[in-house]
Amino acid sequence: MSNPARRLALTALVASGWLLAAGSALAQSWPTKPVNLMVPYPAGGPSDAIARIFNQPLGKELGQQVLVENLGGVSGALAAQKVLGAPADGQYVFQGSPNEVILSPLANAAVKLKTEDFRLVHPVADAVMVFVTRKDLGVNSVDELIALAKKSADKPLTYGSVGIGSLYHLILESVQAQTGIKLAHVPYKGNAPLLQDIGGGQVDFAVLVYSAAMGALAEQGRLKVIGQLGAQRSELLKNVPAMGETQTLKNVSYKIWTGYMVPKNTPEDVVVKLHAAIGKTLQDPGVRTQLAAQTQHPSAPMTLAESAKFFEGETARYRAIAKQINLQPQ
Repeated sequence: MSNPARRLALTALVASGWLLAAGSALAQSWPTKPVNLMVPYPAGGPSDAIARIFNQPLGKELGQQVLVENLGGVSGALAAQKVLGAPADGQYVFQGSPNEVILSPLANAAVKLKTEDFRLVHPVADAVMVFVTRKDLGVNSVDELIALAKKSADKPLTYGSVGIGSLYHLILESVQAQTGIKLAHVPYKGNAPLLQDIGGGQVDFAVLVYSAAMGALAEQGRLKVIGQLGAQRSELLKNVPAMGETQTLKNVSYKIWTGYMVPKNTPEDVVVKLHAAIGKTLQDPGVRTQLAAQTQHPSAPMTLAESAKFFEGETARYRAIAKQINLQPQ
């Protein structure tokens, strides 16, 4: 090698070493400014409540403020796309669920993101989902609901969801395929107006995340909560039968999880630090108490490898259901 060539190679080697050192130092010092926690729904809903429980203790673990940013629209995908459009440096963390990152690309032609664009750092909470009916629907159990639906083929029962392609829509399309019943789907723009219409008797029933507001309406006799979608009863909702106790949907078991995600090309050191901070926050007694008050279970500890495997499994599961019901992007 000639002297000029040797000098050029040496210069390139030194420069690449500086770049590696700078990148490593950047990741190790992260975060150097407040981190944005992107919530894909307006303030005041269940997703926002989770973010408000986590942001302060998570910020304490990271040594920087965690600021909650709410951005609703396009079934939550608008916020997801904003996170993917920002630099992948850990300054934007997405608080997501299967609805926004797995199902919205399958149901909405306007959503261009791919599930694989995200990396799940750690799940944080699992919600309890339930069957909820109008107060004067003549059923008091899920088996009775399925029986009534079979008798009502000429005038199908109506069920509401928070949108075409939402998890709640997929679950009830799958139930129809399993049981042979026919239902009429009524999509809504959100959880609150749907719950209001069930309370008002405008729609027969729905599958929704259980909430304190729903519990209050049930106690007032304005609607009925007749079953929960887990295989076994949640310790947070012991008085409502689980699917494992039914005859018609014994093998049906769903939960909806919320997790913290970053773009897939976020530096590994940043991901490792965020993962450790989330794990410590999940052990905080105050966080666990506040989640329980929202009828949310804190997620079990997972390594980064376990989080990746969980995310892959959930993606495959919901894509299979979408294929089973022939869900087409609209």
